[in-house]
Amino acid sequence: MNDNQDQAQVEYYWKLHDLGAHFPQVLFPYLSVFRLEQGDILCTQGDDIEHLDILVHGKIKIYTTSQEGRTLILCFKTPLEFIGDVEYINGNDKVINTVEAVSSVHFLRIHRKWLVQYGSDHVPLLQFLLQMMTRKFYSSSNYSRFNLMYPVEIRLASYMLSVACDEDPADGYEELRISSLVDVANLIGTSYRHLNRVIQKLAHDGLVKRTSEYLIIQNRAGLESLAGHNIYE
Repeated sequence: MNDNQDQAQVEYYWKLHDLGAHFPQVLFPYLSVFRLEQGDILCTQGDDIEHLDILVHGKIKIYTTSQEGRTLILCFKTPLEFIGDVEYINGNDKVINTVEAVSSVHFLRIHRKWLVQYGSDHVPLLQFLLQMMTRKFYSSSNYSRFNLMYPVEIRLASYMLSVACDEDPADGYEELRISSLVDVANLIGTSYRHLNRVIQKLAHDGLVKRTSEYLIIQNRAGLESLAGHNIYE
């Protein structure tokens, strides 16, 4: 991971996503670019949180862990997305969910103290945060319902498509490690045994291929057809 104040790149993302329409200009000098590589963790549920991170490039995976240690995927996100907005508005100092980079990702990062000092009475920013949070809570409700209603084969197809980045397949996983399937089962809310049965069916249908080390997407179009509307995005 890498954090720097490359103002040229900050300005590039500031303009690309029209952030000046929402953020007061006085905050611009306090922004930095924070980079993660594929598989890096941005934050872990329960960690202290001091920044607002704005996803401006790449894809992230957001998941939650219960007190019993069970992990459930919530969603995948692409720009523009805020991480830490709910905690900031609520005054929480602990991270709600774990966030992991699916591809190489870039965030614009700003310390919460500058938001408090310069943004707490800036109406366009507050309205934008409210809009983003409302969308986030609506989506969260849908994701929870989908995890209960959709069969495991659709959940697995959606998960595999989500971790295989659309914009640049070389920047995402086109396969899952067999050693990670226990984690995948937990993330999509099923048992490892049932997940294996579903994999056998998908392999029989020619959608995926299982080797000793990887579960590989063999027919992406077919997998997309099975998933229909990707329930995690």
